[in-house]
Amino acid sequence: MKKVVLDTYEDVCKAAADIYIEQLKNKPNSILGLATGSTPIGLYERLVRIYNDGGINFSKARSFNLDEYYPIKKNHPQSYDYFMRGHLLDKINILQSDIPNGEADDAISECKRYDAQINAAGGIDLMLLGIGHNGHVGFNEPSVSYNMGTYLTGLTDSSISANSRFFTEDDVQPTKALTMGLGEIFRSKAILMLICGKGKAPIAKKLFEGKIHTDIPACFLLLHPNATVILDKAAALG
Repeated sequence: MKKVVLDTYEDVCKAAADIYIEQLKNKPNSILGLATGSTPIGLYERLVRIYNDGGINFSKARSFNLDEYYPIKKNHPQSYDYFMRGHLLDKINILQSDIPNGEADDAISECKRYDAQINAAGGIDLMLLGIGHNGHVGFNEPSVSYNMGTYLTGLTDSSISANSRFFTEDDVQPTKALTMGLGEIFRSKAILMLICGKGKAPIAKKLFEGKIHTDIPACFLLLHPNATVILDKAAALG
């Protein structure tokens, strides 16, 4: 795993954007794995600016998102579908995008459909990840075992609590999610993880201890042949 430490969050976003520019320059029809959360927002904003300036072209690229609440309407302000379209997908000329369908009647069938689409596309070329305070990636929470493909999972109490502030009293907050499994994530040809902020310093330290823990899902990336982690100093030094 390659570790890159930069001064600020803005520097992290710039470096990550440069990786996307290079990826699409070398392979215009790349399959991109995308993530939600606060960390990639700066990256998405930068990619939109670069696209508007003519510096990047997504017209032959396809994307698959990491996860989605279940059940949830696509137009719900807290759905990841809504998030991705608002921050990136509706602002660029991407050829095709796919996000797990939180409206699907049958979650198991939706997971099978999603994996089949990824496989038919040839797998993910560049997978973007963040990391949770407990080391989760997507909704792969600490556990003794992990799924290979996309699956329906219950959210932990900590995840429900952390996300509750985003839902109003009138909302029925989802307690489940559809998420790529660690096996599908690991199958990506390249992985880019962004870790920013002092609050992520403890888990960043554990990630780079060089030990594989089933209770820290992200540490399995230590085994990936082409994984890059970019941190700001706040996350790297605490």
